[in-house]
Formats: sequence, structure tokens, C-alpha cells
Amino acid sequence: MITSLISWIVFGLIAGVIAKYLHPGPEPGGTLMTIGLGIAGSMLGGFLASLIGLGGGGLIWSLITAVGGAFLLLFGYNRLQARK
Repeated sequence: MITSLISWIVFGLIAGVIAKYLHPGPEPGGTLMTIGLGIAGSMLGGFLASLIGLGGGGLIWSLITAVGGAFLLLFGYNRLQARK
């Protein structure tokens, strides 16, 4: 359990960078917010993948789900900030 959490945090750091690269433009929260969203998104992506039965697919699959979750959170955060 702890090992999985640590791996999702590490994947989150990487996923935050990749998600920011995939979603260019001004970042309202800055670098620290992007890292935080990457970590939270990777955990969300891993949770959703395991919830629908797609978890545990190896390193590449874990990175894909982490980036997907981070991208979704980054996209949603940017949309909320754009409304303000």
C-alpha cells in the first residue's frame, strides 16, 4: 500500500510535467500547482483505472493513467480559473 502510494506520487511528478506539456498556455497556479495537480491526478487516474478493472498493467500503463488523470485535473482547474 505504501509502495503504491509512493510510486503514484513519483508518477504524479512526471505526469504533471507531461500534462503541462500536452496542455500548453498560461498556467494560473504556477509550477507548484501543476506538480500538485499532477500528483492528485495520478492518484485519481490510478484509482479510476483500478475501479473499472484496468489497473496493474505495468510501468507504461501506470504512466498513461497518471498522465490521463493529471491532464483531466489540469484541464478542469484551468477552466475553473478562466471563469474567474
